[in-house]
Parts: sequence; structure tokens; C-alpha cells
Amino acid sequence: MAVVASAPGKVLMTGGYLILERPNAGIVLSTNARFYAIVKPLYEDLKPDSWAWAWTDVKLTSPQMGRETMYKLSLKHLQLQCASSSNSRNPFVEYALQYAVAAAHATFDKPRKEELQKLLLLGLDITILGCNEFYSYRDKIEARGLPLTPDSLASLPPFTSITFSTEKFSEQKSKPEVAKTGLGSSAAMTTAVVAALLHYLGVVKLPLENSPLQGDEVSKELDVVHIIAQTAHCIAQGKVGSGFDVSSAVYGSQRYIRFSPEVLSSAQDAARGMSIQEVIGDVLKANWDHERTNFQLPPMMSLILGEPGTGGSSTPSMVGAVKKWRNSDPQGSLETWKKLSEANSSLETHLNALRRLAETNPDTYRITIDKCSKLTSEKWPEGAVGQNQIEVIRALLGARDAMQEIRTNMRKMGEAAGIPIEPESQTRLLNTTMNTEGVLLAGVPGAGGFDAVFAVTLAASGGIVAKIWSSLNVLALLVGENPHGVRLETNDPRCAEITDAVSDIRIG
Repeated sequence: MAVVASAPGKVLMTGGYLILERPNAGIVLSTNARFYAIVKPLYEDLKPDSWAWAWTDVKLTSPQMGRETMYKLSLKHLQLQCASSSNSRNPFVEYALQYAVAAAHATFDKPRKEELQKLLLLGLDITILGCNEFYSYRDKIEARGLPLTPDSLASLPPFTSITFSTEKFSEQKSKPEVAKTGLGSSAAMTTAVVAALLHYLGVVKLPLENSPLQGDEVSKELDVVHIIAQTAHCIAQGKVGSGFDVSSAVYGSQRYIRFSPEVLSSAQDAARGMSIQEVIGDVLKANWDHERTNFQLPPMMSLILGEPGTGGSSTPSMVGAVKKWRNSDPQGSLETWKKLSEANSSLETHLNALRRLAETNPDTYRITIDKCSKLTSEKWPEGAVGQNQIEVIRALLGARDAMQEIRTNMRKMGEAAGIPIEPESQTRLLNTTMNTEGVLLAGVPGAGGFDAVFAVTLAASGGIVAKIWSSLNVLALLVGENPHGVRLETNDPRCAEITDAVSDIRIG
């Protein structure tokens, strides 16, 4: 009776920093890197005296981190008590568990609550697994003497164990850090756990893997997953972020405008006496005013992500520095903010225009993109024949110009705030990338810094970029856009059969 759910990682292509404030929009792409949660009963049968139990057992296993944590869950108050060593706790999974069970209580009538009680008395066995692309394996590749290429990454087994740094320690926690690639592992993990639990408990019915999401019914099911995952993720990280990472983990690639932070006020007040059931009852009824529109890259375009290996950046501290700058220089910051917003809108407009041109003139679009994929951008206009090809090239060049404007203003913001949003090393790398044949865009995703770079390539030019990056000590990851959000899987991803999930992981 195991339930396996998965949720994708993300790349925020536009909207860095601006997306924190309504009504600024951001374009977020979901990826083929997925986090999996497997939920099944801990025990096969109910024990005769289980009707009198006030607590049930929960086991959380993270094979990649070599961790197993046991909990006791109060069936009445939904409080969790950890029965294992404290350094193995996972607050994201803990809140996901409490809030998913509370959602079942808030949703079910009395007979279904009795069934829920019986199901919970069997205990919960939860396993979490993240695709290799969420974590940095540069050290493993270099230790094997392999080149920094996608092929070397693909040679690692799926769900390879994660090496903890013995030198770096997080500022707030005593446990060693894990090197990540910035794909939003905590949001994808929280969403996968919430989705698997809600499906297992009978609160929602998730769409199956690779099934197109259709109809209001599916949307309503996913809305419940979104609310619970968003709440659990915000409370676990101790702040109400924009939520784009959870939203893309639930719904897939999209244009996103954040929700008003007030919708989570009751969840933040929980420490002041509200029960977990009351909190979740409130957030399920709250006015979630976020806006999302389906979005994906135009045809014959691919997302490629690179890991420069220069160390990660702290997004919260960078966001704090930008806020401080905006408060200290309201007038100057407003001008940069406005230009950045206009450039974001311009890029979105040109990408939408390209998608429309692909629909209205598919043959011309295909021929033009294929031709441009073999040339650097300054040569794109030379071979244009006819008005339709000119329109495609005009939209391509417009998208490039918008990206250059985004980068310029992100750099200005970073310089003014005293933080490396696009550090010099990244600028050199991105300029080289933008001047490569068949590259449409290149930039730093999200809040920027040293975590990663992304590029959008035309037709089959991604391989050229990967080779250039490798020569510059940048590892091209096995990450591409996959517009699908959370889904129910038909197999445990570790099984020997080559499922779609595992082949996704291996070939990128």
C-alpha cells in the first residue's frame, strides 16, 4: 500500500528579488530533477490494544544521508516527539507530516476520521530521496579522476549518497553543510512529502506520472497540496518567502506572482495557543491570492544549468542586503527596480511571441531556429529570408537584449547593495556563454551569487555549451526543463526496472 509522489526542482529565470513583492511577476521553470517521497504503513496489522493508544510511530528514512529518525505522533494534538538523536531531525518533513494529518482532520467527517485513526495506528514509514542534480558531486567526480562533464555525472548511480563537509558548518546548526546546486531541494522535498501523505491519507487524488493536468477537479486537488506544502515550508524555514519554489514544485513551470504574507498569519500565531487543527483549518479557508499562468520555454529551446564550483551563496543574507539598500536609498533603488521589472516583462513578451510564431508558422520557425543554432547571435539576421523568418529572429534578438538589460540592472543592484549578485567570475562566464553559437540567453538564476548559471540554447547547441563550460571548470548538470509539477509515481524510484523517473535522472 505504498504511495510514491514526486515534485520537481526549479530555476527562477526572471524575477530575482522583485518576486518578493506583489505584484511583481517571475518566470520559474520546473525541471526534470525530482524529489521523491515514499509513504507506507510501518506495521502490517493493528495490535489488539491499539484502540487505546494516544500516540503512533513514525519512521523517517533518508538513505542518501544515511539517516533514520523515529518519532512519536500524538493522535489527538498532532504533536511530534523525536525519539532519535536531535541532529537527525528534519523540520520540513516534521511540519509536512503534522499539517498533512491536520488537513485530513479538517476535511473528513466523523466516519472518515475513524478510518484515519485506524490508518495512523499502523504507523507511518516515510522515505525521502532527491535526484543527484540537487546536490554537488564535483568532489566525487574529481576524486575518480573523471572530467567535469555531464557523462561523468551520468556515471554516478541514481540517489548517490551525499558527502557531508567536515570543514564548513552552518551558522545556525551544528551539523555539517551539504553542498547543493540551488534547485530548491527543501521546497521539492516538502511538496513531495505533503503530496504523498495527502494521497496516502485520502485527502487528495494526485495525477499520475506524465499525465496532463486537466480540469477543475485536478486543480482543486493540487490547490490543497499547494496550501499545505507552502505553509509547512514557510514555518519550517522560519519566514514567509515568496513561495515560487513550492508553487513550481506543485504546478510546474509558470509565471508567478506571490501570495500576500498575511494568509499565513494564523500559522505564525500557532505558537501562541492555536491548535494545529485550527491553524490548518484557517489556512485552507484563507484567501490565497497568488497568481500563476502556465509557462514553458518555446519549442526547440533547452535549459542548461552549470555549477561553477566556486562555493554557494546565502540567499537570505543577500535578500537582507538588498532590502537594506532599498530602505537607505528609496529613490535610487526605485529606478533600478523599475528598469529590472520592465526588462523582465520584455523577456517574457519575446518568449511568448516565439511560442506563438512556433504555432502559427511551425515550418518557418523550425528552419530559422535550426539555422540560428549553428551561428553566433550577430550572424542570425544574415540568413533571414521572408517576413516570417525576420519575425522569429527579431523576437530572438529582443529576448537577448532583455536578458542583457536584466543582467545589467542585477549587477547595479548588487554593487549598490554590496553583494555579488553577478560576481565578476560569473560575468566573464556568462559573456562567453552568450557569445557561443546557438545560445539565446545566459544568466544567474534566482538571487544570483556563486551557486549556478543557466543558459537557454537553440536546437542541439547545448552540447557545445557543456564542452565550453567543462574547459572553464564549470560542470554542466543533467538538468532540463520539465513543465510538469507534482505527480503520483507508479514505482519506487529505486526499483531495478528502468522507470521513466530513473531514465529522466540518467539522461537529463
